Amino acid sequence: MAHSAVSQVSVAVPIGSDISLRRSVSKRNSISFGDKSWVSTLSLDLKSRNIQKSNQYIVCMSVQQASKSKVAVSPLELENAKEPPLNLFKPKEPYTATIVSVERLVGPKAPGETCHIVIDHGGNVPYWEGQSYGVIPPGENPKKPGSPHNVRLYSIASTRYGDSFDGKTASLCVRRAVYYDPETGKEDPSKNGVCSNFLCNTKPGDKVQITGPSGKIMLLPEDNPNAYHIMIATGTGVAPFRGYLRRMFMEDVTFKFRGLAWLFLGVANADSLLYDDEFTKYLQDFPDHFRYDGALSREQKNKSGGKMYVQDKIEEYSDEIFKLLDDGAHIYFCGLKGMMPGIQETLKRVAEKRGENWDEKLSQLKKKKQWHVEVY
Repeated sequence: MAHSAVSQVSVAVPIGSDISLRRSVSKRNSISFGDKSWVSTLSLDLKSRNIQKSNQYIVCMSVQQASKSKVAVSPLELENAKEPPLNLFKPKEPYTATIVSVERLVGPKAPGETCHIVIDHGGNVPYWEGQSYGVIPPGENPKKPGSPHNVRLYSIASTRYGDSFDGKTASLCVRRAVYYDPETGKEDPSKNGVCSNFLCNTKPGDKVQITGPSGKIMLLPEDNPNAYHIMIATGTGVAPFRGYLRRMFMEDVTFKFRGLAWLFLGVANADSLLYDDEFTKYLQDFPDHFRYDGALSREQKNKSGGKMYVQDKIEEYSDEIFKLLDDGAHIYFCGLKGMMPGIQETLKRVAEKRGENWDEKLSQLKKKKQWHVEVY
């Protein structure tokens, strides 16, 4: 997620799995795990119902679980740190990382392009789930001739072990920022997002300057494995939550999650759903510990007949959400800053209906560190 898109990546799937693969298995990056043989394959079909031969698109990396077994990760020393790594690389001395893959994540009917970008940091820029990397795009800052571009922050969309489970990569979920002239309706490349377009245009082997990691507000609290976690995302704001959920449900790590993770994801339409294959698999394998609700603004209607936004879904389940918050649940918000006013208004309205003072309740949630917001 940018504080400011995925095609095809290698994925690991068990041989003999019932998951339908769109391409043949390629023996690359084999992972040894228990008594199962895991190998990389070129893609899993995220939205097979929408694929047309004339307009194929690729899906992001994901590892499917076999019989709820979890994937082995290394190095396990990454579990031992007591404090998150912070600002190991500063803007004046960034780390030069290497692009592993750039993959389109959305279907043909999605407005815009969102990419899943895997970056090899060689284990030199470790991070925790919920943190961000800074990216310095190449070129000169137009506002400061002779100086490099400013750092752009992107939430990391992988766990500390990365998509290859070896602690050497990080993944970003980036929407290509494109500007259209309101008068002509034509794209104006001179005003397009510098960093998002740089990242989405990179190729495997390209170099990228990164800083960080940064951020503590979105770190996943792991002191109570039975805790409730309510995650509200719009678009690429799903990035940190993908990391949380992979840690909870995909990887064999010291954190043994037994609580409830509830994800609300707001996007335009079904083709815009991000990491839907992974989330749907968790729903199938861990129905007692995971809930997943999408708000598709161009395809669904709210109870008033208007477009369905993420705050409408929150209102729909408000009684349950408020009860979970009263029981100590953590609630997280990540996405465009424009999402928060509508959500706050909805929560205030719901609180008043319940005879509660929202400002007081919000103050208590913040005091108890249950309220986590990262918007851009």
